[in-house]
Amino acid sequence: MDEAGCVLFWNSACAELYGIASADALGRPLASLLAFEQADEHAAALAEAWRSGRAKPARDWQVNTASGRRLWVNSTLFPVAQDGAVRQMFCVDADITARRIEDEALRAAGANFRQLYLSSADAILMLQGERVTDLNPAALALFKCPQRDGMVGHRLRDFSTQQPPDGEQQAGPPGMDEGGGSLRYDWRFLNCAGEAFWAEVLMTSISLDHGYLFYVVVRDISARKQAERTLHLAAQVFENCRDAIVLTDRERRIIALNRSFTQITGYEAEAMLGQPLQLRRSGEDEHDFQRLVWQEMDANGHWQGEVSARRRGGELFPGWLSLTAIRDNADRVSSYMGMLSDITDRKRDADHTRHLAEHDFLTDLPNRVLLLDRLSLALASARRSHTMLAILFIDLDRFKEVNDTLGHQVGDQLLKEVAARLVKCVRGADTVSRQGGDEFLIILADIGGADQAAHVAASVLGAIAQPFQLGPHALHVSGSVGISLYPEDGDGIEQLINNADVAMYHAKESGRNGFKFFNADMHARIAEREQLESGLRLALREQQFELAFHAEVDIASGAAVGVEALLRWRHPELGLLRPERFMAAAEEAGLMVPIGNWVLQQACRTARRWRDAGHSLVVAVNLSAAQFAQKDLLAVVRAALEASGLDPASLELELTEAIIMKGGNAARSTLDALHGLGVRLTIDDFGTGYSRLGYLKDYPVDKLKIDQSFVATLDGNTAVIGAMIAMARSLDMLAIAEGVETQEQLDFLRSAGCDQYQGYLADAQVQASALGQLLAG
Repeated sequence: MDEAGCVLFWNSACAELYGIASADALGRPLASLLAFEQADEHAAALAEAWRSGRAKPARDWQVNTASGRRLWVNSTLFPVAQDGAVRQMFCVDADITARRIEDEALRAAGANFRQLYLSSADAILMLQGERVTDLNPAALALFKCPQRDGMVGHRLRDFSTQQPPDGEQQAGPPGMDEGGGSLRYDWRFLNCAGEAFWAEVLMTSISLDHGYLFYVVVRDISARKQAERTLHLAAQVFENCRDAIVLTDRERRIIALNRSFTQITGYEAEAMLGQPLQLRRSGEDEHDFQRLVWQEMDANGHWQGEVSARRRGGELFPGWLSLTAIRDNADRVSSYMGMLSDITDRKRDADHTRHLAEHDFLTDLPNRVLLLDRLSLALASARRSHTMLAILFIDLDRFKEVNDTLGHQVGDQLLKEVAARLVKCVRGADTVSRQGGDEFLIILADIGGADQAAHVAASVLGAIAQPFQLGPHALHVSGSVGISLYPEDGDGIEQLINNADVAMYHAKESGRNGFKFFNADMHARIAEREQLESGLRLALREQQFELAFHAEVDIASGAAVGVEALLRWRHPELGLLRPERFMAAAEEAGLMVPIGNWVLQQACRTARRWRDAGHSLVVAVNLSAAQFAQKDLLAVVRAALEASGLDPASLELELTEAIIMKGGNAARSTLDALHGLGVRLTIDDFGTGYSRLGYLKDYPVDKLKIDQSFVATLDGNTAVIGAMIAMARSLDMLAIAEGVETQEQLDFLRSAGCDQYQGYLADAQVQASALGQLLAG
């Protein structure tokens, strides 16, 4: 009961003892249900228990019930504390009516006392002062003493244990004056076998002619004490459990709930008692759900699962409910217990973890895991409804240049902006996913035709082409899009994605900033590229590469002053291949460094042989971007010179202006180191890049090579060529023009002050000479 004396819990034993059903007792004052003949004393005992917070020893009370029954009960009071304060009073009542009747009969027995004494099932001892003078057979059995001498002459306190459970104090049993009357108390004894047990002691003082005798009845109440302790512990657990607990009767009406139920849901006990237990789950019909739950309860006596619980303010929250059927001694269901946990935080954490597992950490777009799941569902739907589906594979053009020049932080910002724009280009039913790096993939579900996919692809390219303002950086990028269609281009997930990837690759090869639909011919070109890549690896191992040399001629003297080494591949099946046929495949396969290093070593060895034969020629070798970026470039060049014995001044390394300008300070350091080695440096294809001309004077460059595109269209580029030559002179560099094929072109270059030239005309001039034979060999 609570402090007001109102009943909060009334178990089935109470209902049987007092003849009052649980539903009729809950919420009513105890005084209205039971009339204690010692009402004032009972009220005082209750008040003392509430005040002290300590359990009150068991005491007998005579009770008249509302149904007219008159009983004797032995009642124990246990205060239940929460947060340091007593919140409830837990009462354990035992029916002792029959025992009281027996006690009265015993005292009235008179002449039959001795017979009752010896045959009584209760242990009876006679004490003179504190010493045992006599005991009946039941006492010997209770204390497990084989002989009467084991107890006669001893004090009753000699059989007391000083260490009762639960921290109770037990210094010694209470005494009683010889003035008469009786005393009842509970005590924990040790029997002669050293075993502890709880007993109820009834001590009665009997006046005899020669003084007083104490008549002591000892009853083993260990089972009752254990039951009381178990029930008290259960009450503490019930009230202090962090999970909400609710008890119902067999009709599933709520008869009790704990404080956590109120804290979690906001509903007080008064509002819930007597109400039916309602069960619901999000997304399911309430009646169907309850029917399934109670069917399982009837079959198994237990059910657990997720439910939708409601707070007092109307808010729904996810909960985990465990329901258990409680059965009586006849194995009939007497009540139900439910334990409810608020799993809002657990669900939120699980949703967050699942989101992280299924989404890209940078753009928050679906990652490949979630994409494959959605694509699987979209394909299943397309098969059922016989509709078309499109996959768009998107790759940003030259994204690596953004990372290399502006840093990965700017690159990450660009990817986020691109992701946001892509989402705006599609419908809500479509999926935009980041596959990794600068690759994105879009699923267009249930489209009307290929023209709709083309429209989305054009929108995507237009969105990407719009300028990006990322802090101080204004970026212009483009994209390449490959498209595959279901069912024309495949029926499986991997097949459709791979075909879209192939189409994207061909969009890049076709000039970038465009889109391509997949077709069967693309596979043949991809197969050819793969064959080229594997063939290149074999060519490195089996020395299938060779060098061709083109002369560089001094314009003023007409003498050959150097040669440019150019790579050729002697393919065993396709014949002699020029670089434009296989260099793109070599770059894709990551073979530019080993191939470039082979060219460097072979050119140095060849130039040394020429020098030994009397031809002092400078050999020019082109460096790729991958070669120039390798950390050990200086060591590689030094090793090639040392292995061949070639003078560093006879080696000329050619780099495009784009390679130099992208490298920044690191490029300048590398150029300085190479120049310090004694190697000559040339800027190749000058005029086709984006050099900051004011910076050229800071680089240790020896020669500018005018790109052949300017020479080929001489009429429109004479002023530009003249400016390049003048700039080279002002920077103390040589100027060489490539692609010279006619005498007219050569005459102009001579008049403009160009230093050297190369091309068809230069090769023809030296062809008939000994040098020409040497180059051809």
